[in-house]
Amino acid sequence: MIETKQTAALVSMATAVPPHLFHQGQVLQAARDLLADRYPEFATLSSLFANTGIQHRYGVKPIEWYLERRGWPERTQAFLEGAEALFVEAARKAIARADLSGSDIDVVVTVCSTGIATPTLEARVAGKLGLRTDVSRVPVFGLGCAGGVSGLSIAARLAQAQPGANVLLVALELCTLAVRHDELTKANIVAASLFGDGAAAIVLRAGDGGATRIEAAGEKLWPDTLGIMGWTVDPEGFGVVFQRTIPDFVRDHVGPAVAEILARMELTADDIDRFLCHPGGAKVIAALERALTLDQGTLGHERDVIAACGNMSAPTVLFVLERARANGLPPRSLLTALGPGFTLSCVALRHAA
Repeated sequence: MIETKQTAALVSMATAVPPHLFHQGQVLQAARDLLADRYPEFATLSSLFANTGIQHRYGVKPIEWYLERRGWPERTQAFLEGAEALFVEAARKAIARADLSGSDIDVVVTVCSTGIATPTLEARVAGKLGLRTDVSRVPVFGLGCAGGVSGLSIAARLAQAQPGANVLLVALELCTLAVRHDELTKANIVAASLFGDGAAAIVLRAGDGGATRIEAAGEKLWPDTLGIMGWTVDPEGFGVVFQRTIPDFVRDHVGPAVAEILARMELTADDIDRFLCHPGGAKVIAALERALTLDQGTLGHERDVIAACGNMSAPTVLFVLERARANGLPPRSLLTALGPGFTLSCVALRHAA
């Protein structure tokens, strides 16, 4: 395992959500008004809205915007406007909390899978953040819900490769923009019941970064699982791919996969004081507790985040980390997230009180 003094450390972090707050009952009523007459199964599936564990969440557009059919141009314009604003808000807060300015940032890692931007988001906001013209840019697309953990692993390796360099990670997703009217499917109802928008930013530095260090990272990619989660690319926009088997898959496969990844880190589950997991929904959280042999209710930060913000994909687990930091991290934590692939991504954090 890498010596502690050489590993990347969490210097600061921050989160941000867009301005429009949606209560879960409000979203259910909007979905009912829009879909009930056209989709006979909606009455049965509407119970999903009450079973997600979500109380409210946030979107980059007012709820009325989502009630109209939108194509790629409108979705992309909404993505660029909303993503740039959230990127700047989260990044500015993280940079300020690190007692830095934008010109002190050497590398920017941008993780996002819910919109297409070329030039990429960090280039679009470079002027607003005061980034140098020689800043290194690493945009990452396609990691989905695993992006927060995988992105942290990528950013940590870049920081470790350049001791003293300030690496900014921004994980940002606007999941609400994928809500569709034209495809009346169970997957789209699930998406409508879960998705929210949000961003998280972290500044990392190796050598003198801080008390919380990235100890190790690992991933597990399961063969022949491409259909569990992802996007299709359709004329109107991204189309969500969800299989209802996700909680079952978690219960059956995550425990052994975590043990396998920990073994490569020269650790066991007994070495982990706290699991910090991406909360995909209430059923996924319960399945994670079972898979990791945790007492029911152990993943309290995860339930709090899903209740307050919904499933924001990549940044969600970093919202969990933020809550855990505020409450005091134990000596060793393991961040975990599942995403398209189907993939499990893990990062071990070592914290010195």
